[in-house]
Amino acid sequence: MLRAWIIFAICALHFFLSQLYRTTNAVLSPWLIADLGLDTEDLGHLAAAFFYTFALSQIPLTLWLDRIGARRMMAACSLLGLAGAIAFSLARGFGEGLAGRLLLGVGMACNLMGPLKLLSTWFPPAAFATVSGLLYAAGTLGNVAAATPLVLLVEHLGWRSALQAIALFHLVALLALLWAVPADRPGRAEGGPAGVSALFRLLRSRDYWIISGSTFVRYGTHAALQTLWAGPFLMEALGFRPREAGHVLLALNAGLIAGAPLWGLLADRVFGTPKWVVACGLMCLAAAGGSLRTLDPGACAVQAAALFFAYGLCSSAGWQVYSHVKGLFPREMAGAAMSGVNCFTMLGPAVFLQGLGLFLQGLYPEDPRGVEAFRGALLLCAFCQAAIALLYAATRAR
Repeated sequence: MLRAWIIFAICALHFFLSQLYRTTNAVLSPWLIADLGLDTEDLGHLAAAFFYTFALSQIPLTLWLDRIGARRMMAACSLLGLAGAIAFSLARGFGEGLAGRLLLGVGMACNLMGPLKLLSTWFPPAAFATVSGLLYAAGTLGNVAAATPLVLLVEHLGWRSALQAIALFHLVALLALLWAVPADRPGRAEGGPAGVSALFRLLRSRDYWIISGSTFVRYGTHAALQTLWAGPFLMEALGFRPREAGHVLLALNAGLIAGAPLWGLLADRVFGTPKWVVACGLMCLAAAGGSLRTLDPGACAVQAAALFFAYGLCSSAGWQVYSHVKGLFPREMAGAAMSGVNCFTMLGPAVFLQGLGLFLQGLYPEDPRGVEAFRGALLLCAFCQAAIALLYAATRAR
């Protein structure tokens, strides 16, 4: 059991890095605008690039993860991620920055599915929702690191050197993975359905499509706010200083950390299924997102932090989609089922990041980063969250 928890710690470290990299642009946006000459649409494209390649990478993961093994897939992807981090830190314009973010998306693509596959092998099924909730909570510390700590690091080193320091930590995490995870046990092929057969089985399932749609909307709207638009909303529309905005983002991530294990325990020990945890969380998320619209310029930082904490707490219920879909398919399809859903998880931010950027620029051309523009975007997100919550009630419980 000690080996299982060591592997859990290494998995959490890799998910931490994925969360850190995907979230950095929300805090770095003022420096990126100034240094790379970006506008609102450019910021959206740059942030979305990570999620597009991340999402597309889930297709080969769906086909190969169960048969090639999590250790090999995580290591290969991680090397590409290192190259992307260094390339982005050296970028001198939008094109070079885009290339770095695209590579980072591929590099982090296996840092949730690989750990979930490993945990499904090293921990008993009855504990999976709880252990995966702990993984999400630990990994979400990457979002915490991308808030106030990243601001302080950038102020001390500059944004380029800060990213290079993160890349060095990334290298250490990769070496730890290769040391801690045996190549034969969790990484071996399990003799389940061939990759294409598993994929077609997923595509024929109504529940798969509903679950995928829910995570597309839930994480799409959440990540669009967390990884990019929360920064401009807080600093430009509401007038918060960078450190104050960092503190508010810290509260958002504190909500995620507090909620992830709580929702996991509810799924395992109270409801006996993740289905109602996800459906309830989505409806609460719509209400929490609507409450962010009440913030006015000059609002109290404590009030903003409390509302963002509630948003994170509700959003963290959505991580239980992986436990849900895993329970609906045979164990040998665990990697394929979770990777198939994760494709839509990561397509969501790509679409909402770009879509909200176009929404802000198109409907509010006079002030695309003003209060009314962001209130309109938050209303749109809340509507999508409430609608998919109602649809989720039609899925099967595991």
